[in-house]
Amino acid sequence: MPPSLVLHRGRIITCDDRGSVASALLVRGRHIAAVGSDADVLAAAEPHARRVDLGGKAVVPGLTDGHAHLDREGLRRHLPSLAGARTRGDVLDLIAAEAAKAPPGTWIVTQPIGEPPEYPEPEDPLAGGLYPDRDDLDRVSPRHPVYIRAIWGYWRNRMPLVSVANSLALARAGITPDTASPSPDVRIERDAGGRPTGRFIERTLVPIVEHTLMRAAPGFTAEQRAAGLRHAMAEYNRYGTTAVFEGHGVADEVIQAYETVRRQQAATVRATLVLSPYWGPRGSGEALELLREWRAWLAGKGRGDELLRVQGCYAEIDADPLNNTLRAANHPCTGWAGFQAGAALPEDILAPLLAEAAAAGIRVAGIWPNLLPLFEAAHRRHPIDGLRWVLGHQPVLDADTIARVRELGLVLTTHTNRHIYKDGDLWTQRRGPQGQDDIVPLRRLLDAGVPVAFGSDNLPVSLFGPIWHAVARQSRHGNPVAPSQAISRQEALAIATRGGAWLTGDETLRGSLEPGKLADLAVLDADPLTCDNAELPTLHALMTVVDGHIVASSSHSEIAP
Repeated sequence: MPPSLVLHRGRIITCDDRGSVASALLVRGRHIAAVGSDADVLAAAEPHARRVDLGGKAVVPGLTDGHAHLDREGLRRHLPSLAGARTRGDVLDLIAAEAAKAPPGTWIVTQPIGEPPEYPEPEDPLAGGLYPDRDDLDRVSPRHPVYIRAIWGYWRNRMPLVSVANSLALARAGITPDTASPSPDVRIERDAGGRPTGRFIERTLVPIVEHTLMRAAPGFTAEQRAAGLRHAMAEYNRYGTTAVFEGHGVADEVIQAYETVRRQQAATVRATLVLSPYWGPRGSGEALELLREWRAWLAGKGRGDELLRVQGCYAEIDADPLNNTLRAANHPCTGWAGFQAGAALPEDILAPLLAEAAAAGIRVAGIWPNLLPLFEAAHRRHPIDGLRWVLGHQPVLDADTIARVRELGLVLTTHTNRHIYKDGDLWTQRRGPQGQDDIVPLRRLLDAGVPVAFGSDNLPVSLFGPIWHAVARQSRHGNPVAPSQAISRQEALAIATRGGAWLTGDETLRGSLEPGKLADLAVLDADPLTCDNAELPTLHALMTVVDGHIVASSSHSEIAP
């Protein structure tokens, strides 16, 4: 057990039902033992307790990211970075430096070209001359197969995706002038003589090439995924996030990485993982049988403990069957995605599967609005309003849809990073004057009693951006986005804390700072209820506590223990 911890002379924003604010808090073991005045809490503390003078700093419950993709955050660091490259020459210099370090014959697989997390680039990246071809790469790395990976397209929400291989990489992949493209959405660029240039152009947001033409290039290993998770957890802790819900589902290789980190006792973020299933060959009738086999560990609370739990199943109607089949054929490797392309099913197979899940008490999560009629059909056969099924990422919800969501007892997870901040101007234009209030309508959702949790989608990792979006309702260009749907700071903070705990089924364990609840909390560099509006999205944690343990603290902070 960690030593007792006293935080005093601060603003303890409890996020309890009354919106209480105290000045001190005592952590004993894994739980909060007392919240109240400085005098009362200090008197209740043991003589050997660690005391931290907050100097007026704010403390909030640990935040829960309701759609995190936490695993992606750490994957990039295992690949050589091309960040900072502004020209083709810059890219080649970085590749040459890697080639000088690597044993001859070993693969050099790099991060995408561009600056994370969005990897912005010109509208026509090939015309800009940024991307090298095979001959360029051969000159700087003649003895190594080189592959510059494509981005995960949703990082910038714009096509195309571009990846590049040199001659050795093409040879190992078996790509010749006679190689055909696996999909109409993939172009193997060729020169005037029909020879592949080494550049692949994909008209899709989810990569195909890495799972087909270039599957010979090394993917992420189990060790890299586990190490990536440890790094990612530290990054999320820096912004006060202490728990995540993976509503898009995660594949077996990601679950195994989480289990490895848990066995290593290195987990600093609580994780509730929804399974992204691999259903195998389409239309085989095996999905129902598989779901029945999995019922024992997917239903109810699932399997695991308070730090790591696998619970429920992801669902998606297959709107891209050819490309999803191509991606899924690389099973069990999922690349950047972390979830299975083979999780998507034709509607006629998915509908009875959802009914079976409802009957079995299996929680279901999805992100596409076309799932709502299927959720309703399952509900008519076996009520789901007590199972907290999840619908995420919805950019637009009219009054009728909100009523349907409320009737089903669904939990909504938002993606404000995209739908308010990045694409808010686009949605405002699309909806017109009469449809503004349907854009991520947080005010309506709260008033209707719909449970809501914020999701970062790993773009970027901090939930203080979504908190600010919910309050300020501004696009990245400073334009208003459905301002009547703004909520208060207290309400937004409650979504990030109590709303997230409700999403994971932990509302009796955490989400507010009250005696008896788990000691998950963050000391912030500014007060989220009173700081300047422009400061809200920049907030970060000076100290983060999970399960009573200090898992992150700023060495430059005056409150660092």
